[in-house]
Amino acid sequence: MSKKPVLVVMAAGMGSRYGGLKQIDPVGSCGEAILDYSVYDAHEAGFETVVIIIKEAIKKDFMETVGARLAKAPVEIRYAYQELDKLPDGFTVPEGRTKPWGTSHAVLCAKEAIDGAPFAVINADDYYGKSAFKTIYDHLATAEDGEKFNYCMVGYEVGKTVTENGSVARGVCETDANGYLTGVVERTQIEKYEGGIHFTEDGGKTYTELTDDTIVSMNMWGFTPSFLTAIEEGFAAFLNKALVENPLKGEYFLPFVVQNLLSEDKATVRVLTSADKWYGVTYAADKPVVVAALQEKTREGLYPDGLWG
Repeated sequence: MSKKPVLVVMAAGMGSRYGGLKQIDPVGSCGEAILDYSVYDAHEAGFETVVIIIKEAIKKDFMETVGARLAKAPVEIRYAYQELDKLPDGFTVPEGRTKPWGTSHAVLCAKEAIDGAPFAVINADDYYGKSAFKTIYDHLATAEDGEKFNYCMVGYEVGKTVTENGSVARGVCETDANGYLTGVVERTQIEKYEGGIHFTEDGGKTYTELTDDTIVSMNMWGFTPSFLTAIEEGFAAFLNKALVENPLKGEYFLPFVVQNLLSEDKATVRVLTSADKWYGVTYAADKPVVVAALQEKTREGLYPDGLWG
């Protein structure tokens, strides 16, 4: 029997646009961060183990806040650490590099803690909604690789994921008639404007329109253990290119690895859907919206006033 699915939370990002450690910023009435709500929802959905990826540089602050609260949660919490120098043999960190190597590298750093189980991946600073966790847990609980790797993701309409306060990065998805992902392209500057939503790839010189219902990835993925091997096998090739073209800021994103596997016809990715609205704090000005939404959900009885007692 395969191992039960685990939840992997990426909390090592720098939060440069937000202006602080948004992974630990309180949004709940008792000081809870968005991550607390995700763990609460994940436990309700069936997850019994949560792997949290952080950096040594934020360990003290994280453990004194979120970590202390999650010690009371009815799940097993494991920690993994994403550090710049965790690179394959023969590679070194470029002089002046401070930016993490990206989401695929973060997940690779958690390989030991995942311990061969199927796993879901989320961002620490995104609120995904209760139904998303139940949907992805149920899929992973029976997921097995066949002729192709058997993966999934929860997609959201881009119109429900943009902010009034600046640009956002999203993986723009294409699907076939059966609801399987055929392609995903990372767009790092998607913006809402008076006439709709668009993105730019050249610093604002030109824009491409997106419809409100365009499906995007919010980094809520579901993988079998084979995905860790795929990340590992592709990391050196990524570094060889990035260290020449963009040594200080090149990132190894999860959608890059997924797209490569789709292009090679090695994987299928089922696009799952959630009826819940996504909330996030890309910018400091987004926080009041998230706080108000969680207060309303608490009033409605979806959460206790104080998640961990």
